[in-house]
Amino acid sequence: MKQKKIAGGSTIRAYTRRWWPLFLGPVVCAFIIGFVWPFIQGIYLSFCKFRLISDAQFIGLGNYIKAFQDPSFIHAFWYTALFAVVSLVIINVLAFAVACALTQGIKGSNLFRTVFFMPNLIGGIVLGYIWSMIFDGILGRFGTSILLESRFGFWGLIILMCWQQVGYMMIIYIAGLQAVPEDMLEAARIDGATRSQTLFRVTIPNVMPSITICMFLSLTNGFKLFDQNLALTGGQPFIIQSGGTTVKTTEMLALNIYNTFYGSSSASQGTAQAKAVIFFILVAGLGLAQLAYTRRKEVQQ
Repeated sequence: MKQKKIAGGSTIRAYTRRWWPLFLGPVVCAFIIGFVWPFIQGIYLSFCKFRLISDAQFIGLGNYIKAFQDPSFIHAFWYTALFAVVSLVIINVLAFAVACALTQGIKGSNLFRTVFFMPNLIGGIVLGYIWSMIFDGILGRFGTSILLESRFGFWGLIILMCWQQVGYMMIIYIAGLQAVPEDMLEAARIDGATRSQTLFRVTIPNVMPSITICMFLSLTNGFKLFDQNLALTGGQPFIIQSGGTTVKTTEMLALNIYNTFYGSSSASQGTAQAKAVIFFILVAGLGLAQLAYTRRKEVQQ
């Protein structure tokens, strides 16, 4: 019997080694065609002036110089950075608080989890228009609009993102809280630890893997926000600087790149492509730095 099992296992391994390209090949091809090749081509086009890919002319770093000289891009960068930091803190604090409440054995906790998670199932464009009507109805009573003041647009986006993402992050935090060893919590109670001491010295260190994931998702989602920004404010209101440049005060990076690419000047497409490369480097760098920092805080159970 042992020889048959060994022979059978060897046959399976040989079969796997022989046919794995047949199953893995289509996935690799799709990844190269759908991501790797467009990514490489996009980097090349960021150094070119073009209207169509076929007539691209290499111009070196000209597009990158124009991108950093664009006041609207610089404003969008700092506006997006502020939004990403504020939304990261608020979303994770609320999600963790809700997760803690729903893991205390209260009645109807499964129903509450479903209710909190449901907004994440709605598309960003739809959410943007829904909240646009809500804010206009509220602010209209005071004779103003979300499109008239930058502060309303900023906090409107914060409220929208919290409403959409808190439930999703909550699910991740609940999974982390349920994985905290019960014997460690019991030991803390026996030693006379208060709730706050148990939270900060036992619970949070053991939930760090969930915190790492949620912070990464919140940070990258904050920088990549596009649909909600387009539907809720469209970048409005705008100001005209002394040089004649129009700066949309609630325009985030992704929307700025979109508006640059589809702007009135076809020569701006190369500049938009350079902005997209800068955007990728920024998000990838911040995401990896955050992952490296928070993973060092994780404890081994």
